[in-house]
Amino acid sequence: MVKRIAITGPESTGKSALAQELAEYYNTVWVPEYAREYLETHGSDYKEEDIVKIAKGQLKLEDEMSEKANEYLFCDTDLFVTKIWSEYKYGDCDPWILEKLLDHRYDLHLMMDIDIDWKDDHLRKNPDDRQKLFNIYMEELAQYKYPFFIIDGKGKSRVEAAIKVINNFLGYGLNTLWI
Repeated sequence: MVKRIAITGPESTGKSALAQELAEYYNTVWVPEYAREYLETHGSDYKEEDIVKIAKGQLKLEDEMSEKANEYLFCDTDLFVTKIWSEYKYGDCDPWILEKLLDHRYDLHLMMDIDIDWKDDHLRKNPDDRQKLFNIYMEELAQYKYPFFIIDGKGKSRVEAAIKVINNFLGYGLNTLWI
């Protein structure tokens, strides 16, 4: 059975790079962030109803990639990203996303710290609110009682920290919450 690992956190925290590097290290596949594909196709001026479409596309892509995965599937984002962004931008979240958060579980969440520099691109929106958003992610993960670890550091040390967490937490079947 494939273990799903969600890489989550605010924008520009290295989620995509870490997902790629971990997939390469563990000789498996990773799930890109569907929102980027969606916004590149439909434009970055999106509406609240687009967030559900993005969430559904992310889960569909995740299911497709799980068929190709070896022991682990690394997911470059999760439903927390869509939930938190929807609430942050629009003040609420579609009930479908909230329902899926309860029944679409991951074996582990890697919460990306904001200790790396912001990299601007045409889809990123919030360079000044990363600490506030980081705090929201922490509260949400704790509230839902999802197993998570904060991943910090730069470059290779960030990847090594994630590998250590995965090997120690999933490799030995531990099921306690460590922060």
